[in-house]
Amino acid sequence: MRLKLAVFDVDGTLVDSRATIHRAAREAAEAVGLPEPTYDAVRQIVGLSLREALADLAPELDGAGLDRFVAEFQGSFRRMHEVPGFIEPLYDGAVELLDGLRADGWLIAMATGNSRRGVNRLLDMHGWADLFDTTHCADDGPGKPHPSMLIEAMKATGCDADRTVMIGDTAHDMRMAVNAKVRPLGVAWGFHTIEEVRAGGAAEVVETFPDLARALEAFAVPA
Repeated sequence: MRLKLAVFDVDGTLVDSRATIHRAAREAAEAVGLPEPTYDAVRQIVGLSLREALADLAPELDGAGLDRFVAEFQGSFRRMHEVPGFIEPLYDGAVELLDGLRADGWLIAMATGNSRRGVNRLLDMHGWADLFDTTHCADDGPGKPHPSMLIEAMKATGCDADRTVMIGDTAHDMRMAVNAKVRPLGVAWGFHTIEEVRAGGAAEVVETFPDLARALEAFAVPA
């Protein structure tokens, strides 16, 4: 039987990080003297590597100012995670879906704009150390929408592009999938709107985790 690979974005797809990312952006902006960014502005940049995302959020900053903005964002995020008992919640249905994919013989990968430190923190927080066959992040090379993370995930697992699906909540995820020639499968509950995800090239956008499970089951059936 041919391998099948499900590659997941994290923020807005598996983890509901809307509040923490917006808070970190607000606190970082205040620290460097920028106007408070709206949630709508912040949600547009989620999925990109952090430096690229914050450069888009504050294009008026020079290199040194952007360095400080990035550092303040990272500091805010770190302080939130250092609070005892802090958990970034998973979306309802995420655990059941991942467990079901593993039971059905799927390979599972992660492709995220997070840093490697952020990936390790998530793996520890949610007990995912043995769940993902491979993880790829902004520290590994070009970020979304460049296809590098997906290409490396396929290399690591030995899976072909026509048996690989990218699941994400942003247009950046979908463009990465299109660039890697894998199936772009969007979800409707994250940072980008359904229309934005479709504009990124999604072959399909699902609105619930049961719908996502059905879409993956259909994809897994050989043509």
